[in-house]
Amino acid sequence: MAEDPGMPTIPRLLAEAAARWKGKPALVAHDGTTSFAELDAHATEVARAFLAAGLQKGERVALWAPNMWEWVAVAVGAQRIGGVLVPLNTRLRGGEVADVVRRADARFLISVGDFLGRYYPDMLRDQVMPNLRRTIVLRGAKNGHESYESFLQLATQADEAVFAERVADVSEYDIADIMFTSGTTGAPKGAMFDHRRSIGGGRAWQYIARLNAEDRYCCFGPFSHNASYKAGWVAGLLTGASIYWPEAYDGASILSLIADNKITVMPAPPTVWLEAHAHPNRKDWDTSSLRYISTGSTTVPIELMRRLKADMNIPVVSTGYGMTECCGSATHTRDGDDVERLFYTVGCPLPGTEIKVVGQDGHEMPVGEAGEVLIRDDKLLIEYLDNPEATRSTIDADGWLHSGDIGAMTSDGYLRITDRLKDMYIVGGFNVYPAEIERQMSELPGLHYCSIVGIPDQRLGEVGHAFIVRAAGSTLTEEEVIAWSKQNLANYKVPRGVTFVDELPMNSSGKVLKFKLKELV
Repeated sequence: MAEDPGMPTIPRLLAEAAARWKGKPALVAHDGTTSFAELDAHATEVARAFLAAGLQKGERVALWAPNMWEWVAVAVGAQRIGGVLVPLNTRLRGGEVADVVRRADARFLISVGDFLGRYYPDMLRDQVMPNLRRTIVLRGAKNGHESYESFLQLATQADEAVFAERVADVSEYDIADIMFTSGTTGAPKGAMFDHRRSIGGGRAWQYIARLNAEDRYCCFGPFSHNASYKAGWVAGLLTGASIYWPEAYDGASILSLIADNKITVMPAPPTVWLEAHAHPNRKDWDTSSLRYISTGSTTVPIELMRRLKADMNIPVVSTGYGMTECCGSATHTRDGDDVERLFYTVGCPLPGTEIKVVGQDGHEMPVGEAGEVLIRDDKLLIEYLDNPEATRSTIDADGWLHSGDIGAMTSDGYLRITDRLKDMYIVGGFNVYPAEIERQMSELPGLHYCSIVGIPDQRLGEVGHAFIVRAAGSTLTEEEVIAWSKQNLANYKVPRGVTFVDELPMNSSGKVLKFKLKELV
């Protein structure tokens, strides 16, 4: 089925952006700038190389590399002739990558070479991937691996008539990507999206941030994640915004990136803003270009929000809610919402998105009462790869996505997220939601960050255990934490134990890996 010109694919978005914005920067990194026109030309060369290498429509291309201009060129190049992108986080190791490659039945793997002190292809040396036909190495191939440069030489062998036919055959309804979930509780699942849905993720962020061609937009996370892929560079293709990303994640590096490039829009996890705000020389950097920031993924301390607004003079500080299965965004706060609204809610549904909260019997809960959060819109995943049981348990017959999150609606249509169903624990018959306690404990003096988990207890069934990162210079003790909790929390919510840590284990989107914390207790 040929593509409807009114409903673009991701490759067509790039072609249209190149025609409209030409030499304007599309991607800006520490080692150079790539314009929209250059990016489109690179993607076309990649597409021709894939065609000559035998990539068939619907076959999967796994991409295991950090943020770089080649990442986008490879992604769009594969999609331009009907290939399906399978993004892989660079935090994954050999066995994890091989598992996804096998499950996705990927025929091509594009890997970075040397990165973070490792030569990435070496991690796959002993892995069995029977259907993988080709491994191509970006930047610095060695040990006999095929280089990206030599792969691109295949482009001259592509049949132009076949190439044009393949490009024209790609439809908005063709699968664009398979996004493997973060796997914070077990084996990740492959969520499948067509071009229409994936572009919907970009349109959602365009609406949320009022993104436009004047923006210098910093995507904090890896391109392998929705927030920097669909709500990141795809949103840039939609709007003409120039996309930046950090090379380092400490407070000084983030502040320098903002000041040196006059960044206007930047979503990032709370830990990033905490570190940037706490930097002793923060005022040495001019961050006045920021007009819009967003934070979330985990509990956001209310004091942080107050300080960002008051001390850094950021006009709009926002937060929202979403997940891989809905292309990243379902709700978001609105411009002008006060700090209390940002702290206690995750905003209201985006246009075209429906939210409801249901009890165990499936009936909708009254305003203010907690239940499971359900989401329905036109950018939900199509299905999980080769997992019909998981698909049926996640998306019901009426098209509602069962999020696994516990929440409640306010009287004016805002959503409060109480916790994850799986993170809730029961103390002596009382349901306890760790996120609620984490929000309250964010006001404890000397606390920089905390996470609460439930652990087994012989008398009460389960009790809470707090993992705490102290603020700089703090001498906070377990006794002080328990005493403060007894004064400020219901008895059954008081943590029975405290462990102080230098940092909390997190995935690439800033979510605390609570199963790793439980392993420590």
